[in-house]
Amino acid sequence: MGTAVEGGRSGPRYVQIADEIVQQIRAGVLKPGDMVPSESELVDRYGVSGGTIRKAMVEVRASGLVETRHGKGSIVKDRPPVRHRSSDRFRRSLRQGGKAAYLAESAQSGATAKVSVLYIGPMEAPADAAQRLGLPAGTQVLARRRLYFRNGTPVETASSYLPWDVVKDIPELFAENPGGGGIYARLEDHGHEFAEFVETLQARPASKAEASELALSPGAPVVHLIREARTTAGVVVEVCDTLMAADQFVFEYRIPAAD
Repeated sequence: MGTAVEGGRSGPRYVQIADEIVQQIRAGVLKPGDMVPSESELVDRYGVSGGTIRKAMVEVRASGLVETRHGKGSIVKDRPPVRHRSSDRFRRSLRQGGKAAYLAESAQSGATAKVSVLYIGPMEAPADAAQRLGLPAGTQVLARRRLYFRNGTPVETASSYLPWDVVKDIPELFAENPGGGGIYARLEDHGHEFAEFVETLQARPASKAEASELALSPGAPVVHLIREARTTAGVVVEVCDTLMAADQFVFEYRIPAAD
């Protein structure tokens, strides 16, 4: 297949090969569920060394478009992104219509959503959550930890921390299913009207445990999102610590241009 060229004006050869494989995936030449050609097949196709192909596949995996399965090779993912609309997903009208934020945004994208509750109960607030809630470190809070699925694939973990004094008289918040509209609807039912939701995002590689929980390749990119739910009284009544598979989400924010 021609002469091996390990570098050139367009960058290292392995980068060129990776770009070509990524473009084949995005163009649908390689479809979800297809196997990426093996290392030996790619060596023959491109006329380069196995080391060059291995470097190329590191780049391909970094794109988030494939997953590597031990003993099987790399497979094209079927993980179309959910679109996050910051100005839409926490609208009061959605809660009043019985739709929690994740279910609402999944429905907008035509996906089948599922929520698995991992833990509900008292615990000492983590230091960052306690600070955001305005509580002393180690204060007892209600923790709600969930694992979210989209079309059968785990895509997000979320841990909510709520002040005990706020939740102790709201029994629905101790149930796996808090009812239509989710926990925010129940909080508003009990007089905690929301003024705003403040989110902080950071992109980083997943730890080994995080990658396992979200069925990602080791070191795959994730988005760490922390949300504060603030009431009209200026009180933070929930901190939600969320980890999201970066290839599964698109964030879209509407920012007013005037006061």
